[in-house]
Amino acid sequence: MMLKELREKVYEANMDLPKYGLVVFTWGNASELDRESGLFVIKPSGVDYDELSPDKLVICDLDGKVVEGELNPSSDTPTHAYLYRAWGDKVGGIVHTHSNCAVAWAQAGRSIPCYGTTQADYFYGSIPCMRGLTKEEIEEAYELNTGKVIAEGFEALDPIAQPGCLVRNHGPFSWGKDAAQAVYHAKVMEETALMGLRTETLCGVMGKPVKEAEAPQYLLDKHYMRKHGPNAYYGQGK
Repeated sequence: MMLKELREKVYEANMDLPKYGLVVFTWGNASELDRESGLFVIKPSGVDYDELSPDKLVICDLDGKVVEGELNPSSDTPTHAYLYRAWGDKVGGIVHTHSNCAVAWAQAGRSIPCYGTTQADYFYGSIPCMRGLTKEEIEEAYELNTGKVIAEGFEALDPIAQPGCLVRNHGPFSWGKDAAQAVYHAKVMEETALMGLRTETLCGVMGKPVKEAEAPQYLLDKHYMRKHGPNAYYGQGK
C-alpha cells in the first residue's frame, strides 16, 4: 500500500473517534500498519482533531522510531509498535481511547462480562481487563510496558476472537485487520460497557446476582460463530 493512501485511511479512522463519541479533546489515537514495508501511521501527540490532517500524521517503524513526519507521534506509539511486533499478521490496526464507560470498567479493574448477544457478536466472551502496571514498569518504560502487559494478558487468548481489552486504571485498547475495524471494535466496546453497567445496575435493583445475567455458553457460541465461525452465515457473504 502506498503510504499516502495509508495516511488517508488512518486520518479517516482518527476522525471517526470523535464522530462516534469515543474521544474528547485529544484523548485517543488510531494507527494502521503496512506489513509489507514494516511501517505504521499514527496520530501525532496532543494535536486536536479539528487541526488534524493526513499530512500531519506520523510514520514509524516497528521499533516506534519516526521515519517520516514533522510532529512527535502519539505518546502511545511504543504500545502500538509492541503489539504489532507481538501479534504478527493478526493485527493491522490499533485504537486507544478514554471512552467514558469502558474507562469506568478499567478503573474498577473489572473485565466486562458477556451479558448478551450484542457483545457475543464481536467478542468471544468477556472483554478482559489486564493487570495494573507495577511502579517499576511505569517508571522504566510506561508505554512500552503497557504493550507488554496487554500481550502478557493475551498469552492464553486469541486477539482475533477478543479484539480489544481494558488496561487497569487506564482505558480501552482495540484492534482489527485495519484502523477502521479497530475503531469499529472500540465503539462496540464502549456500547457493551454501557450495556453491562446498566445490566448490573438493574440486577442490583432487582436483587438478582449478576452471574445469573451472563449469557450461556451455547448462546455465545451461536452468535459469535454465525459471524466468525467456519460456517458463518450472517450478512451477504464476500
